[in-house]
Amino acid sequence: QVQLVESGGGLVQPGGSLRLSCVVSGFPFRLSAMGWYRQAPGKQRELVASISRGGSTIYANSVKGRSTISRDDAKNTVYLQMNSLKPEDTAVYYCNPAGTRYWGQGTQVTVSE
Repeated sequence: QVQLVESGGGLVQPGGSLRLSCVVSGFPFRLSAMGWYRQAPGKQRELVASISRGGSTIYANSVKGRSTISRDDAKNTVYLQMNSLKPEDTAVYYCNPAGTRYWGQGTQVTVSE
């Protein structure tokens, strides 16, 4: 049974930082590229960042320079460090093994005064 458990979200002021984590089980994590997605109210889910098996990374223009995706294959965990957060970063954040339909419950990020 594949499980993805996201955590690390919360309420943060503009300019603040958060580190999101996603622990994956029941899936060959180290063999898969991983992505972080987000979905804001009334909007479609969008890719925020992805990381290949070898550690190559891709970022959405909206977060480039402010976010860092990383992975720890020993812990079956992918991370998303988000800095200089903006109100428009408010969304539910999900991780996803590339090319699969596996999703976790997400973690809420709210950026507000």
